[in-house]
Amino acid sequence: MRTLVLAAIGVAVAFAVVLVRGPAPQAGTASSHREAPLIAEDPSADTTDLYAFRSVDAPNNLTVIANWIPAEDPAAGPNWYRFSERARYSIKIDRNGDAKPDLTYRLRFKNRDGSLFLGNTVQDYVVTRVRGDEEVVVARGVTPPNNIGPRTTPNYRQLADSAVTNLAGGGKVFAGQREDAFFADIGAIFDLVAIRKPPGNAGGGKDFFAGYGVHGIALQIPIAQLDDGDHTVGVWATTERTRMRIKQYRRNGIRRFRHEKHWVQVSRLGNPLINEVIIPTRLKDRWNALSPDADAQFLQYYREPLLAAVINQLYGLGVPEKNRDDLVAVLLTGVPGLNSTGPKLADMLRVNLSIAPTASPNRLGVFGGDTAGFPNGRRLGDDVIDIAERAVAGKLLGHPAGDLLGDGVDGNDVANLTGFPYENDPPSGFDNTKGQQKP
Repeated sequence: MRTLVLAAIGVAVAFAVVLVRGPAPQAGTASSHREAPLIAEDPSADTTDLYAFRSVDAPNNLTVIANWIPAEDPAAGPNWYRFSERARYSIKIDRNGDAKPDLTYRLRFKNRDGSLFLGNTVQDYVVTRVRGDEEVVVARGVTPPNNIGPRTTPNYRQLADSAVTNLAGGGKVFAGQREDAFFADIGAIFDLVAIRKPPGNAGGGKDFFAGYGVHGIALQIPIAQLDDGDHTVGVWATTERTRMRIKQYRRNGIRRFRHEKHWVQVSRLGNPLINEVIIPTRLKDRWNALSPDADAQFLQYYREPLLAAVINQLYGLGVPEKNRDDLVAVLLTGVPGLNSTGPKLADMLRVNLSIAPTASPNRLGVFGGDTAGFPNGRRLGDDVIDIAERAVAGKLLGHPAGDLLGDGVDGNDVANLTGFPYENDPPSGFDNTKGQQKP
């Protein structure tokens, strides 16, 4: 999860564990980017981040943003990135704590023909709202084109604004390419959990995701459609692809076969960084295919987090390695008095809808005294890497290391938008900051 465990400690953690305990499962890359073996081969289905929050400009709505397709390079022609026509993208909301969706917003995309030698990045899409057995189309929208350059996509801010679509019954939707709001020093983290400027809580890091894009789906849903007595909902995102099943049957004494397509979940995301660092490699693909209501089987990996052992090996901090019920509460049940959804163990991003947004957010969320931030939902500016490191280091248990660790990257390289869809416009392919101009 891009939260409760260093982003991308994947390779670094795995190597460090060889030193500590001998061979152990490797983790993936940063923040739910390429977090499991199979999904790493299917980027257009790879859910990278999930956010859920009440915003200052629309406090009567829950905003949910989910991103797909990790590390989109802006100059990606002639076949630029886009959502897959052969996938279903869903945002799911649990209202009663059973970790099963009571409300689902499902999106399907359709490509448009390209021209000349260039692929067309504009896509038509349909939003279907699912409640029980009821499925209703609540929007038909069009993505803006990717930000290719000033000739192809001039006035990009206007193009993006025009792509916001109303949902039938209230709310808004946006789908298309966005600037990746996630920020982290992945380069240092992969180098054996290095900290460029120790102890990590005073800046000095490099934002690996600066200059990269993602494809995002943003929803704004009226709270009146979600709220109930405990005011807390659980949110997660999934991707599904079709799988062919061959069925055998007999007709008139003759054995026959028919092909049937059915949808199979290939990716899911609730809290950040769970599958990367909490779940061992041999179980990552299985975890991606399951619903959160089946997460009790993974409890041991939360109570004995590998990252805690690695921190102790590398830095000798004496971080508690076992019986971490504090992490179980943050990640699997919600925190009592903040956003608990009951005893059901499930990885969901939990949001207490009764907590008002603040005009002065603290990047450390609840650790910074700001209950409108992570782990009560997740805002774009919440520094989940620093929060994760400090949580694993024992912040909730009063361990002194809980105030020290961090990756030195305290915010995004560009400002987020103050209004829907909140993630900023993607970087231009023509202006690609990673390109080096020759004399």
